[in-house]
Amino acid sequence: MALLQSSAATTRALQYEQHPRIVMWELTRACQLHCVHCRAKAQTRRAPDELTTDQAKRVIDQITEMDHPLLVFTGGDPLERPDLFDLIQYAVNQGVHVSLAASVTPKLTKSVLQRAVLSGVSRFAISLDGATNLTHDRFRSVHGSFKETMNSLQNLRESGLSTQINTTVTAWNKTELEGIAAIAEQHQIDLWSLFFLIPTGRGRASMMLDAQQNEDILQWLYEQTQIRPFAIKTTEAPFFQRITSQHGQRTPGRNVTDGDGFIFISHNGHVYPSGFLPVSIGNVLRTPLPTLYRESPLLLSLRNRKLRKGKCGVCEFKEICGGSRARAFAVTGDPLESDPGCAYLPLSLRGGKEMGAQTE
Repeated sequence: MALLQSSAATTRALQYEQHPRIVMWELTRACQLHCVHCRAKAQTRRAPDELTTDQAKRVIDQITEMDHPLLVFTGGDPLERPDLFDLIQYAVNQGVHVSLAASVTPKLTKSVLQRAVLSGVSRFAISLDGATNLTHDRFRSVHGSFKETMNSLQNLRESGLSTQINTTVTAWNKTELEGIAAIAEQHQIDLWSLFFLIPTGRGRASMMLDAQQNEDILQWLYEQTQIRPFAIKTTEAPFFQRITSQHGQRTPGRNVTDGDGFIFISHNGHVYPSGFLPVSIGNVLRTPLPTLYRESPLLLSLRNRKLRKGKCGVCEFKEICGGSRARAFAVTGDPLESDPGCAYLPLSLRGGKEMGAQTE
């Protein structure tokens, strides 16, 4: 299994040098919610420097040149852009799979869901950060948001759209994950995507979990993958790959992480390794996205896992994990440093051997 994982990781590494697997695009920072952990620091009005419709379509043209990665339109709230479905249709017509991550506001109507179906949206995502109205509404800073989210999940189920729930894992809601999973199963979602908080935007360091708490939750998540009818993935917790491997499960190889199989476009065209690693590598209005992705010195360093420092640099799982570069940057100021959110001590630092560890 170790050799199989190493081969898969190497194959993906070569693929990710040229093409991202996922392009996340913040179409706008406008949103009617005021979430306490919002990466974008969303505002109620659209920014004057958002990409125009024509500019956005030219960027979509560039994305199609990169082997048609999954394109995720997010925000803010992408429903704040009147040209949203025009852009979705334009991308879909070029063979791009489009997912939509929208906010639960009065704009999220049944007619909007029907438009999403007709325009060819592959998956529709909304956020649920608590199993109770008290917790979820606290995150959203809007009374009644939990109730509306439950209504939206029901509407999504009736629409026939593939549905995803996004949850940001923090100290505030770590005890409610079981309840959120139950809600997810009740509403027959397809994917539960858990984002482990990075202190950027409005997100505060005091909301982060410590390394052992992360480990405990990810071990629990692995158990959930064995009993839940929906898929589970993590963002900024790539050590979930290591945990899966330690349980004897074959992993798909190298994970998608900041700048490595993943790229983020902001509302004004600036490009970042991810939305949680706020270091711009350029702007699509001046440099084509494929060039930025393939030639950025920062991205090249992030994709070279031999440059990892600290325990991430000597970890036997670095090819399938690699640590969160966003968390390393947020906490230490160096995106190549060891991920402080991981509790695992590499074998080389213990002088032992362990089955299931992948080799380079």
